[in-house]
Amino acid sequence: DNLIYVHFLASKTESRRFSQLLTKASEETAVDAGEFFTDLKEKWDKVENKSTVILYGGGAIVAVWLSSIFVGALNSVPLLPKIMELVGLGYTGWFVYRYLLFKSSRKELATDIESLKKKIAETE
Repeated sequence: DNLIYVHFLASKTESRRFSQLLTKASEETAVDAGEFFTDLKEKWDKVENKSTVILYGGGAIVAVWLSSIFVGALNSVPLLPKIMELVGLGYTGWFVYRYLLFKSSRKELATDIESLKKKIAETE
């Protein structure tokens, strides 16, 4: 009887903590969503060529949709998904060996990433 009572109290305490956690998370989410939409509106107002942004956004949505159709078609072919998994595993192994295993390779990768960041930042 004592064990059941202790379990009941523990369940009640956990339930109360969980509901407090949910309440806190939903309050933070509401604040974050409000900030997100005001920030988004400010950025949208700063955009000069809105039609280009809409065109690129629509194109991105269509590209994701077509990609999902293509991946679905690939998954329906027997044995092809397993072959693709092996290719991915092989590429991952090569990448680890080439760039992550040795210290000099890691430095080279870090340098390449930094130069890419600089190229991207300069185009803005």
